Amino acid sequence: MIRGKLDVKPFERKLYLSSPTMHGDELRYMTEAFETNWMSTVGKNIDEAEAAAAQLVGVRYAVALGCGTAALHLAVKLAGERLYGRAETGRGVLEGRKAFCSDMTFDATVNPVAYEGGEAVFIDTERETWNMDPNALERAFAQYPDVRLVVAAHLYGTPAKVDELRAVCDAHDALLVEDAAESFGATYRGRQTGSFGDYSVISFNGNKIITGSAGGMFLTDSATDADKVRKWSTQSRENAPWYQHAEMGYNYRMSNVVAGVVRGQLPYLDEHIAQKRAIYLRYRDGLQGLPVMMNPYDAENSVPNFWLSCLLIDDDAMCAMTRTDTAYSYTPEAGKSCPHEILDAIQSINAEGRPIWKPMHLQPIYRGHAFVAAADGADVGADIFRRGLCLPSDNKMTAEQQARIIETIRRCFD
Repeated sequence: MIRGKLDVKPFERKLYLSSPTMHGDELRYMTEAFETNWMSTVGKNIDEAEAAAAQLVGVRYAVALGCGTAALHLAVKLAGERLYGRAETGRGVLEGRKAFCSDMTFDATVNPVAYEGGEAVFIDTERETWNMDPNALERAFAQYPDVRLVVAAHLYGTPAKVDELRAVCDAHDALLVEDAAESFGATYRGRQTGSFGDYSVISFNGNKIITGSAGGMFLTDSATDADKVRKWSTQSRENAPWYQHAEMGYNYRMSNVVAGVVRGQLPYLDEHIAQKRAIYLRYRDGLQGLPVMMNPYDAENSVPNFWLSCLLIDDDAMCAMTRTDTAYSYTPEAGKSCPHEILDAIQSINAEGRPIWKPMHLQPIYRGHAFVAAADGADVGADIFRRGLCLPSDNKMTAEQQARIIETIRRCFD
């Protein structure tokens, strides 16, 4: 249901939310893997990609894995062993224990807690960065003083208030797993995200700012931790003349072919960030005068990678909109709009936007879990989900194409 006729020319080829941008080096390194027959989970591409990623983030070690979720799982498992000791066979290391997790995020951030038998307690979002609220985290420790693990994400490429989160964690002897899957290349007070956690991860999924088509990395300054994750990721094979296994392992290693793509992409990180930043600024400037704001960040302390540009509609400019778990409806109103009207309008010109991440405490799988609100019972994440959307942010999008997106958005408020 789109009001009137938008009269904006559709794109001949679909404009995606955030698609891979290839440069040529990726194919060269993939071909090298093919021609040398190093097609499995060892090889020069893996070694070089690990070394380059560690150097970019500013940590000593990176372990290449099949996906960011695998890296998160092993980070959570490692944290659990450090906190509680090795699990009994067949049991998760967090069995029967709680962990505090970001609420407004993709479920890959929190599912590893469940993989290890733990129970996520969701911490609400703060409005300044759309990330975990340090004040809500402090109240969570008051309610659940036995918790010792925090899993926090940097949303849409914007760094969280890391120093405040770390201070709360340190005050309660808690470990921090840092999910920097979306924020590779972003900095907080001059330091790269992915270097703040006791255990940190990045992702190279197909839509990320640097991609391998898949893949992720575990990041650490500890050789012992890196070796442990590398062992777990190769089915926990022991150093023996035969296949010897003394603990649970996983088939989580990155292939040398995927690593070739990552290796070819990494030198272009700064270029991709500059392109994404230009997109964000064009949206910000082009949408001035509308009752909307862009996804915020702490300009004094952080530099995002601007992975996705997002929009938040003013509350008093929202037209009537309803959602079920699987469907939505809205009623167009003069001078007002809503996320789904804008997303439908963008789709009508052959472009892709997305809703904001639906908070985890609203997801059917996690609705029975505890949730600690940001302040005075307010549900900040739910409010951002209700009023927000992700805009087309492909770094191959031209200024002219983006101008058509902006015009489409403006007409939704006629």
